Amino acid sequence: MHASQGRSAGLGLALASAFAFGGSGVAAKPLIEAGLDPLHVVWLRVAGAALVMLPVAWRHRALVRSRPVLLLGFGLLAVAGVQACYFAAISRIPVGVALLVEYLAPALVLGWVRFVQRRPVTRAAALGVVLAVGGLACVVEVWAGLSFDAVGLVLALGAACCQVGYFVLSDQGGGDEPPHPVGVIAYGLLIGALVLTAVARPWGMDWPVLGGDTVMDGATVPAWLLLVWIVLLATVIAYVTGVISVRLLSPAVAGVVACLEAVIATVLAWVLLGEHLAAPQLIGGALVLAGALIAQSATPRPPSGPVASGAGAPEGAADRADARL
Repeated sequence: MHASQGRSAGLGLALASAFAFGGSGVAAKPLIEAGLDPLHVVWLRVAGAALVMLPVAWRHRALVRSRPVLLLGFGLLAVAGVQACYFAAISRIPVGVALLVEYLAPALVLGWVRFVQRRPVTRAAALGVVLAVGGLACVVEVWAGLSFDAVGLVLALGAACCQVGYFVLSDQGGGDEPPHPVGVIAYGLLIGALVLTAVARPWGMDWPVLGGDTVMDGATVPAWLLLVWIVLLATVIAYVTGVISVRLLSPAVAGVVACLEAVIATVLAWVLLGEHLAAPQLIGGALVLAGALIAQSATPRPPSGPVASGAGAPEGAADRADARL
């Protein structure tokens, strides 16, 4: 494959991944509004995806011995923590707002680098933090005394903090032979499913909801169809296409495309759920994304991330691809 063809394929896969990830909240919210607990929806998503990825986990079973800490951290933070907080957040606040708050993660990583690790950060990184925080103030309309549910905002911030935890874990990893990213994803889903089983207690779920219908902005949609969307499209396909795409793109390009996820989620929520955002919130969202992109590109990277591929993944690209919704 020529370089130009590989780049085009990478962009196509990255866009597909962004669309797939961006639709997770849109598909989950009607299920939550139909009566399912947010944690139960998260469990269905993670457990279903873990079953699909079980053959991949078996193929990369050596990871259990070679990288147990990485797998545990990925399962607890990037899978269980991020998704549980995000799905709980969208049960209280709009999908777009929750995802934009979560995109504070790159800015929070810089705070960790500067004040905990006491490492210098660039002026561009500081500008990214300022833009992200200022944009968030517009998104939540602080001048109106926080027009959104405060608990929902805290939960969305919790999702961002879980992403920070994974980024920090990634910074400690590395190694001469980075593990295969799809293998890490498979085990992350398995570990996340086990943890969420204990927390969500799915045996108490309102199972009949899955056999009924849900409502998306007035339209009736079968609940099972949304579940298939969440498991296959918004999880399995989203992760796999994301991992493959970062092998074909530079970190800078991958970062730009990753930021489209929040835009796509906001647009889908607008069209499919009727969640309209005011002009100041749209402007604030643009500032959050710009700040996140600047902060992400300016964050110091390890020589090779622990979830980098063994076949030439771009440095740091896996951090963006794997700690996603």
